[in-house]
Amino acid sequence: MFDVVLLSLAEGSKDACGSGCGGCGPAAAAACTPRTPVLACADVLRKAGARVETVMAGSDQEIDAVLARFDGPARPDGLTWPDPDSTMRLVVATATDGQLRAVVRRLVRRYAPPPSKRPADLDTVRTVPDLPPLAILPLDPGNTDDLAAQLGLPRTPEAVAEAVLTGPVRRLDLLRNDGGSVTLDGALLGGADDTGRAVPWRGRVEVDDALLTDGEEPVLACAVGNAGGYAEFDGLRMLADGDPTDGRVEVAVAVPVVVKQRFKGTRVRIEVRRARGRAVSVLPREGDLQFLDDGVAGSTSRKRSWWTEPGAWAVYAG
Repeated sequence: MFDVVLLSLAEGSKDACGSGCGGCGPAAAAACTPRTPVLACADVLRKAGARVETVMAGSDQEIDAVLARFDGPARPDGLTWPDPDSTMRLVVATATDGQLRAVVRRLVRRYAPPPSKRPADLDTVRTVPDLPPLAILPLDPGNTDDLAAQLGLPRTPEAVAEAVLTGPVRRLDLLRNDGGSVTLDGALLGGADDTGRAVPWRGRVEVDDALLTDGEEPVLACAVGNAGGYAEFDGLRMLADGDPTDGRVEVAVAVPVVVKQRFKGTRVRIEVRRARGRAVSVLPREGDLQFLDDGVAGSTSRKRSWWTEPGAWAVYAG
């Protein structure tokens, strides 16, 4: 029978106390208590005969301690590699897609070999080996927009437990980026003002050899899609068909175009340009560019690049 780790991420683990779970008195202890869906999933797994441990991680180091259990035997080249024959199972309880991304990011950092030590048995189109599969346990079963919903994965504790024990493994594409992180669903580049209206920005956006904008014209938004996230922006359809299994990234930019009308002056229409490819780069031309990446906010004034790692991560499907 399987050993199953139910991993949750502590909310507010980087607060002023800086000590993670149990370090800030009763309030912190409550925030670090496993949520009801986690306890329910653990009960179902135990009734099925699995050995279950619940872990509340409040730091990258605590996440890494869990992931280390999925290491394979020592290799002659000294690389840390996942064990393809492991009987361990991992369930990640997520309140947001950003929490799921945090776990997968640590998996990548653990198992990605440095370029100078790239082994011969690593697929030529990949920089990481097949990452250990995981199950996603949504803490909001009614959410219809998160990644688990987009992928059609089990959402109830009972269904997630069954998938862990008997479900097939579904391998999915992963977007790595030059900032050292990963993208599971998608990213939206571009900010908004206090009224929620898009603030135009300028930047060069390239997908493989296709140039979507050269940085000389205003851009309202740029969507970088791995799955179906950020397919729409302000009521405008950006991405046509997110598919996290096709080995490609879909990119779209929304550009305002002035149209001259005979006898009617001019009007502005929004043009959406799309491309698919292996990699995308975005080079901002003017100051900081705001973005959301798997729901996590950030900004950059430097060139950012994403590339596809086909089938790099995997989930237990129902």
